[in-house]
Amino acid sequence: MYIGVIGGQFCSDEEERIAYEVGSLLARRGAVLICGGLGGVMEASCKGAKEAGGTTIGILPGPFRGDANPFVDHAIATDMGQARNAVIVRTADAVIAVGGEYGTLSEIAMALKMGKKVVAISSWEISRHGIRDEKIIRAESAEEAVNAVLGPERRG
Repeated sequence: MYIGVIGGQFCSDEEERIAYEVGSLLARRGAVLICGGLGGVMEASCKGAKEAGGTTIGILPGPFRGDANPFVDHAIATDMGQARNAVIVRTADAVIAVGGEYGTLSEIAMALKMGKKVVAISSWEISRHGIRDEKIIRAESAEEAVNAVLGPERRG
């Protein structure tokens, strides 16, 4: 499976730690990580995936593959700016959001519109007329988020 890990280019230490763990767990479970290819949550998740032996894809907003963080295996330079968010979400089978700003919010909205599973850790909560959107699955940990998109890990 291709799992999108989305979040801010700038993030807190806690979000960085969680993103790293998400990337590592995804790689250990055999998933390909797809992200925006830059810093913050994107870099931390790619680093976690790479250190666990996984594969990473970065869909970059600009025209240069060299702008990708050093943990991206396959950089795709779109020169599309934030419109590249649609490519990330369309390519992913499911999305895990860690923190994030408005770009992350746009990815969450597109993923929901496309019928993709969205799991959020310390990320956006969406409500309409004061009623929380239950389509966004809340997770308290990286393991819970990864299990929500890949199913529980079978042990033994």
